[in-house]
Amino acid sequence: MKIFARAILFAAAILLPAGILYAQAQTEQITIDVSAPATPFPHFWEEMFGSGRAILTLRESYRNDLRAVKNVTDFQYVRFHAILHDELGVYNEDEHGNPVYNFDYIDQVYDGLLANGVRPVVEISFMPKKLAFNPDDLHPFWYKPNVSPPKSMERWDDLMRHLAQHLVDRYGIDEVSKWYFEVWNEPNIDFWGGIPRKESYFNLYAHTARDLKSVSPRLRVGGPATAAAAWIPDFLQFAAENHVPVDFVSTHAYADEPVKRLLGTDEAIPTEDRMGAVVAKVRKQIDESPLPHLPLLWTEWNVTAKDNARETPYVGPAVANVIRECDGEVDYMSFWTFSEVFEEGGPAHAPFQHFGLRAMGGINKPAFYDFALLHKLGNERLANSSRNTLVTRLPNGSLSIALWNLVDPGDTPHNKTISLHVSGVPDDAAVSIERVDETHGNVMPFYKAMGSPDSPTAKQVEELNHDTAFGPPEQKKLIGGAITLTLGANALYLLHLPADAQPKQ
Repeated sequence: MKIFARAILFAAAILLPAGILYAQAQTEQITIDVSAPATPFPHFWEEMFGSGRAILTLRESYRNDLRAVKNVTDFQYVRFHAILHDELGVYNEDEHGNPVYNFDYIDQVYDGLLANGVRPVVEISFMPKKLAFNPDDLHPFWYKPNVSPPKSMERWDDLMRHLAQHLVDRYGIDEVSKWYFEVWNEPNIDFWGGIPRKESYFNLYAHTARDLKSVSPRLRVGGPATAAAAWIPDFLQFAAENHVPVDFVSTHAYADEPVKRLLGTDEAIPTEDRMGAVVAKVRKQIDESPLPHLPLLWTEWNVTAKDNARETPYVGPAVANVIRECDGEVDYMSFWTFSEVFEEGGPAHAPFQHFGLRAMGGINKPAFYDFALLHKLGNERLANSSRNTLVTRLPNGSLSIALWNLVDPGDTPHNKTISLHVSGVPDDAAVSIERVDETHGNVMPFYKAMGSPDSPTAKQVEELNHDTAFGPPEQKKLIGGAITLTLGANALYLLHLPADAQPKQ
């Protein structure tokens, strides 16, 4: 099967003229100066991921995906909905109507994360039905979370204090102080049933933040976790005027949302540039607020879903471009999601139906390999004006350079020829090259050649991951300090120049 699938891939590359597959190649000249100004380059795009709801973390398939993604990224935090959902049994009432708490399943959720080296972003949602003002206020998600405000704010306060105290008692304040507590999810849309929406959410936030801080001032709490980057100035103004604790700002946006919704303007902004624009907008709103310079956690985002782009190599260049634009503006960007163990619309009936770096059964998507490549970037970024390049330096002095050819899913595919000139290194310096493109790290041709099984067996998954795994890097040398590469549509390349490629000072 593997040989047959590869034959299809390479026959297409050999037999079809380039003009049939792509428009005429574009050319870009890029000069890299190894002595250019350098700035710290934290890996904000890979340190936090989103996932399906809380109860799914108890599944072995979820934990397998978590371990696999952590193995190729700097995965440190995971965020998910519904830690208070009734399926976790957190809140009940006895025959006299008194609250009864049970944190056993929550313990299993967080024990499992910590055992795998990942901490939670504790999204405090959704409402236990017996605590809900309206037990029938259910969101249309398949698992029907309750989005009602509490029937008693005093009982909500008591639940929050008991939950926080339990977590501190179980894990210790030194550990839990490293977590993030985010109040609710997207209260500006149908995930919150309070009336009026904004004012009732602000009240919930104020109570929750004060409850958590009453257990320990070291607990980090923030919000408003809004969709489409909404409410930030009003939220910070409310918190400042009412002396409500805020340790970080969180919000959401997706690259394919309308510009009007994200920015409130009628500007024509390409899909790939919208995340950079909206992140910059929110960073400015924070810094101009009464509570300036708070950390910004972008706790949900993804690239466009147009033409099934999230299942294709498009993800890599799109993510790389977001990294380029958002560097220095945001503390974390939580890609939604790391796994297809995900049931907002119901259980998956086949792979490649949901968000995720890995498809159902643990199949590595192109996005998985894209994040693995981007993980190899260094911890310092060297200034460079190209829109298609990230130039970084590792602690050992070697260089890692990301190059890409980003093509919108609706545009005609085209190659891009890049002539890369590197100044400040030997003219014949060694270069190793890894890539994700149509024929590297792209599982879909292999999956189709396999017959597109709805329920791949473990053996089939192993075969697919073997077929798409990175091989040894391609080894080349600069010629006269330069190298020319032709990148196919939505190719992501990672070039590495070892430390000894740089002249000694």
